[in-house]
Amino acid sequence: MASVTFRDGFLCVSALITFVFVFVTGADFVRFVSFRAINHNLSGAAPLCRDSVPWSVALRDGVVQKAVAVDVLLLVVFSLQHSLLAWTPVKRVCQSVFGILSRSVYCFTTAAALQILMQYWRPITSAPCLWSVSSAPWEIWFPLICFIVHFLCWAIICSILLIFDYPELLGIKQVYYECLGLGDPLLLKSERAQRLYSHLRHPVCVELLTVLWLLPSFPLDRLLLAVFLTVYLILAHSLDKQDCAYLRHQLRNKLQLFSTPLEGSEQTNDNNKLE
Repeated sequence: MASVTFRDGFLCVSALITFVFVFVTGADFVRFVSFRAINHNLSGAAPLCRDSVPWSVALRDGVVQKAVAVDVLLLVVFSLQHSLLAWTPVKRVCQSVFGILSRSVYCFTTAAALQILMQYWRPITSAPCLWSVSSAPWEIWFPLICFIVHFLCWAIICSILLIFDYPELLGIKQVYYECLGLGDPLLLKSERAQRLYSHLRHPVCVELLTVLWLLPSFPLDRLLLAVFLTVYLILAHSLDKQDCAYLRHQLRNKLQLFSTPLEGSEQTNDNNKLE
């Protein structure tokens, strides 16, 4: 009995550590992708680029080439980690080795890869910007507009993640169900929900693409980040008509539940198949 209690405690602590690490990394990523770049414009700090340097000269600069190589390598390392661990043969190996913690391990290593990317990212300040809003009054107003749009996008992303069963995505629900002897929570979802999850584990495409591309100043290193992640997001999704129909059905159910809470209380289990 003691060994079972110790095992449950170890699983819970491991899942909690992963949750905290992922949460902190998510906050760092928001700052890295959005607010650090926007605040740079609002604070009047040194320019992110050198628009006086022609592109033909900047691209032959050894400093620029080294920074581009480092940034591309970091993006490749992140994409390899994120894709290889989601590959079915590798996923099976992880499940056989880590068991119920396999999802937590995936999330922890993803957060670690993101931390490495953010810590070692090389800004490219010796090349021109693709664009830079610097004429009055837009030099003040456009960064403020970007800040508002980015804030709304991240709020929507957080809301969608909560709707898409955030504890299950992070591996917390798996540990909780394991300790209670309830089995794998994903297997308890409807077949249509499992099908949707296999096609869409990143339900934040439009919002993330917005924050990647909408900035008052757009240096070369940001172009690398935006293009790479845009292509990666597009290739990683395979929604079809059945998935879209299922999403519409779930949305109608939830809207009906919110509009008639008393009548819908008896249908909660049927209307919340994603949970």
